[in-house]
Amino acid sequence: MQKQSELATRFRALHVKGDPVILFNIWDAGSAGIVAEAGAKAIATGSLSVAMAYGYADGENIPLDLSMSNIRRIVDAVELPVSVDLEGGYGPSPDVVAGTVTRAMEAGAVGFNFEDQVIGGTGLYEVADQILRIAAARRAVDNFGKGGFLNARTDVFLKAKPDAHDQPLVAEALERARAYAEAGADGLFAPGLADEALISQLCEASPLPVNIMALPHVPDTPILAGLGVARISYGPVPYWQMAKWLGSEARQARKDCRFFISSTHRRRGFRVRTQTKYSSHSGRRSYWPTLGGEIHFSSRRENCPD
Repeated sequence: MQKQSELATRFRALHVKGDPVILFNIWDAGSAGIVAEAGAKAIATGSLSVAMAYGYADGENIPLDLSMSNIRRIVDAVELPVSVDLEGGYGPSPDVVAGTVTRAMEAGAVGFNFEDQVIGGTGLYEVADQILRIAAARRAVDNFGKGGFLNARTDVFLKAKPDAHDQPLVAEALERARAYAEAGADGLFAPGLADEALISQLCEASPLPVNIMALPHVPDTPILAGLGVARISYGPVPYWQMAKWLGSEARQARKDCRFFISSTHRRRGFRVRTQTKYSSHSGRRSYWPTLGGEIHFSSRRENCPD
């Protein structure tokens, strides 16, 4: 396994204005492995996805101990930099924030999302209060001595309807960006912003590389790159897509149909083809190869109504 400091250096270098790193957010070690296999350059969790995967609501409801053990399993599952969503740091005080960041680094994380929304309350932290929290997070990273990328999230756009996004909101976001940069932040995350002209203004004037969330109404990657974005993350979207697919397949399985999964197992040049049959009446028969190596799956349905 690579040293944490080396992973931190790699992760920082991925944030290039106009050539954004793509973070398809995950929630556990299994999903991290899938995204890594797809060619990701880094792994990032999403707070909603992690919470819901463990049966909790978003908003620091998942116990911190469970969240940290999940981070450790994710780090152990991949050979990539791992960035984690720490929401509001699990407490309002700078000392609590510093402790949370330290625990995440002890678990192996090299990147941290840290937001200015008041968790469990309304509105955002005042800039004067939030910079104390960011400074505490920065000191925790520096004291740990392995390096780390602190992505300061501002929710000024999420707190406003999209049709209310305008230049005064961008000015507010830039005021926070400058203050957060002076406090030790490494990046600015502006989820909810989708207007191309406003994204361009933010990227042009921000002292920090800008992270935009790829929500359905947001421009696609080439456009965001042209606007100067340095990081594109997907937030809860991958989890929502997975949940929608799983629900659809579960409903389909209740109908009178058969569902076949065929697998090809490759190891040292050999292939073993197997088939698993699922039926709504007959149950299932399955054989799982145990030789190691790679298993490639395909599926087909018979007698399944659309």
